[in-house]
Amino acid sequence: MKRNLTKNLVQWKNSITRKPLILKGVRQCGKTYTLKEFGSNNYSEVAYFNFEKNDELINLFEKNLEPERIIAELGILFGKIIESEKTLIILDEIQFCNRALTSLKYFCEDTPQYHIVCAGSLLGIALSKPLSFPVGKVDFLTLYPMNFYEFLLANSQEMLCEYLSKLNKIEEISKSFSGKLENFLKSYYISGGMPEAVLTWLETNDIEKLEIVQQRILESYELDFAKHAPSKDFPKLSAIWRSIPEQLAKENKKFIFGQVKKGLRAKQLEDSLEWLISAGLVHKVVKITKPFIPLSSYSEETFFKLYMVDIGLLRKMSKLPASVILDKKNTLYTEFKGAMTENYVLCELVNLYGETPFFWRSENIAEVDFIIQNDADIVPLEVKSEKNDKSRSLAEYLKKYKPRISKKLSMKNITSSNVPLYLIWQLKKYLAR
Repeated sequence: MKRNLTKNLVQWKNSITRKPLILKGVRQCGKTYTLKEFGSNNYSEVAYFNFEKNDELINLFEKNLEPERIIAELGILFGKIIESEKTLIILDEIQFCNRALTSLKYFCEDTPQYHIVCAGSLLGIALSKPLSFPVGKVDFLTLYPMNFYEFLLANSQEMLCEYLSKLNKIEEISKSFSGKLENFLKSYYISGGMPEAVLTWLETNDIEKLEIVQQRILESYELDFAKHAPSKDFPKLSAIWRSIPEQLAKENKKFIFGQVKKGLRAKQLEDSLEWLISAGLVHKVVKITKPFIPLSSYSEETFFKLYMVDIGLLRKMSKLPASVILDKKNTLYTEFKGAMTENYVLCELVNLYGETPFFWRSENIAEVDFIIQNDADIVPLEVKSEKNDKSRSLAEYLKKYKPRISKKLSMKNITSSNVPLYLIWQLKKYLAR
């Protein structure tokens, strides 16, 4: 499967300031596959090592952190001499070996000619703890679940993607294509962007088989809670994690600690929430009081919404049948459709900008779903799940702050003020000056 991140990996390979690379991302979002594919297409050899349950590999880093010794012994494990510039060294699940993380400092300083990439499903947790390698000695990239553009490519829609990328800013999409894109988007809502789930859905079109994969992924996350989080936090982590769909289903969607579990207060849950955020499993969208630069200076950290890392997993956790998404007339889906659409948009924005947006609320009068910074512009984005793009909240925002750019994101075709939901991967083009 083609991933957008591959071009960033090629840039890293060719950079004259290249450092060892740490690739972050949640479990099963495709890190290992993407790195191996990149290596096979750009290097003579790929030396792959996985630290999970590999004491022999971990012990190799216990002696000392001399890069040349480590390279030589890795070559013995690999069965071939590791050549600088020609061999890509992949250190997978590196969070299981802090000494290996520390060694990256010395690879950067003493042997920059070796191309080293590291990956791990809980690297955000590992890197949030004090480590002895200094900031500035490694490069970072993050791989997210497949976005809608990558999903289209997986569906062999290269020509359609090329057509969409060449559209002028206010050029309408042909109705024959817009209907097709709407159907693909519904399909994406069902499968989400986890590569194994996408592949299963494409190959079988069997919802039962898809949901077996999605359930396995969800269970692997809860196993991570049990294995890697402090034991006292496991019940709280699970409670927060499982409460996200029902909290999103509420009308205002604000996350309320008191609704996670009876008797638990914010103070008791805050550390567990930070664990989930550091692990990359949830996105915390914080309220801002004013849309000025820097946005973080105007945020209210205690007033936020939580969204899941993948819309397919949200659908599975919500027990929302695929048939409901596909049925236009199903009124039972009306309430939750807004939450699903917001979660989809949020994941697309994170994939596009590499950071979590904010949202704006004016007392109880108006609320704009997402606020992003695009170059020098602070841009309000109002999300609508259908073609009706009327928005009293956005109108209130525009009246109050008069931004140079604002956009509605809906199923409506392209207009000067609207970007279709299936074109968010092209949003930067529609916001360009």
